[in-house]
This record gives sequence, structure tokens and C-alpha cells, in this order.
Amino acid sequence: MTATDAYEGMIAETVVYPGADGELIHAYLARPAGPGPFPAVVLAHHMPGWDAWYKEATRKMAYHGYVALAPDLYCRAGHGEPDDIAALVRSQGGVPDPQVVGDLAGGAAFLRALPYTSGKVGVMGTCSGGRHAYLAACLSDAFDACADLWGGHVVMGEADLTPNRPVAPIDYTERLSCPLLGLFGELDKAPTPEQVAQHEAALTAAGKPYEFHMYPDAGHGFFYHDRPAAYRAEQAVDGWKKLFAFFGQHLG
Repeated sequence: MTATDAYEGMIAETVVYPGADGELIHAYLARPAGPGPFPAVVLAHHMPGWDAWYKEATRKMAYHGYVALAPDLYCRAGHGEPDDIAALVRSQGGVPDPQVVGDLAGGAAFLRALPYTSGKVGVMGTCSGGRHAYLAACLSDAFDACADLWGGHVVMGEADLTPNRPVAPIDYTERLSCPLLGLFGELDKAPTPEQVAQHEAALTAAGKPYEFHMYPDAGHGFFYHDRPAAYRAEQAVDGWKKLFAFFGQHLG
């Protein structure tokens, strides 16, 4: 806890860094004021895009002592209102999995190069961002901890595979390179509780360190206070506590 007479400050700004294949992409960076060193987190935004909720979540991470980076994973599709860009990306079948992994791993490298970071970097995401965070933790060794918040399509059937998503992330479980936190809702349909159980079984079979929490009376997006139909205050408050405890344990 911070004493009430302590100085507090934060810097938040748009930055540019090399993503997949060295291509420059832009991102939202928030960090505590001061020399650090601070642990760091890359945030993989959800299907609705690089929106106000994700920038707020990035600042929330900074308030809790992390250097937080939220890349615009859709920036190659163009620029405009987040809803419009997200609709365009959906019409194109989403962003390619290898590109997203490269963007997220590039974000970790960018954070480690900053003079005020500790060298420990986590990755987190919600919705499609949870899926992307898990993929990045399996297909790179860039991260020290991963948080998947209701990531849909980690478990995929053959009919769900596409050129942009050619392999189900669960099939990469043997390659998971760091501890995993999963937060899910019992009423969610993507992923369903059955799919979460299937993922948990794969993690157990592979001997991977993880902790999953399933919340009753919660569906998809229960952290999203800007979406009253989805938001569940009690479950969200507890979920944030679990998230910060997990990163505190593994990132310091």
C-alpha cells in the first residue's frame, strides 16, 4: 500500500516499437514515475480492438507498479474509430496468429530495453487477447508469466481453423514457457466451462504450472464496467485481486 503522503505520478503516452518482422507498430505505454526498476506487462487487446477500456487497464497496471504496454494489434489494417477498425479486421478473418505472437514478443523486448524495467515481463489479455497471450507464451520464450482472461478459441475444432488461425492454441500446450493464470465465467460460451476443463486437462498432462478460477454468475467480459450487461462487480474485483497476486508472485 502507498502512504497517503507519498508522491505518486504516472506517464502515459503513445509509442512506436518493432513488432513482427521488425515492422514498426504503435502502442500505448503507461508507467509509474520514478527510476524503477519496475516489472512490466504486455496487454493483448480484445476483439473490439485497441479501445478506451484497454488504455484504462494499461493505466491501472501502471498505478499498481508495472510498466504496461498495450500494442495496437490492428494498426496494419488502418486507423480510425476502434469499432470501425475492429469490424474491418473481423471481415478479414482476424489478424494472423504468427503476426500477433511477433508483435507481443516484440513488445516484451521493447520493455526489457527500457532503463527503468526490471527484466521481468508478463503478458495478459481478455477475449481474443487471452487467446493471443496464451499463444505468445507458448510460441516464444519472451514472458515470465501469462494471464488468459476468458480467452475464446484456445480449444478449436477442425472446422474452426482458418488460414489466420491454422492451429488450436491448446495444441501448443507442451511448449508453454511460463506459469499461467486463467479467469473464466461459468456462463461464458467462448470458452465454455467444458472447453476450460479440456484446457486444464491438457495443462495437467503436460505438467505445466497454472491456476484456473471459474466464476459463478459471470459470462464473457465480466471485467468490462463499460458494458453493463456483461459486468459483474464482485467477480471483477476478485479477479483483479487474483491477477495482481499472480503477477506479484511471478514478476516481483
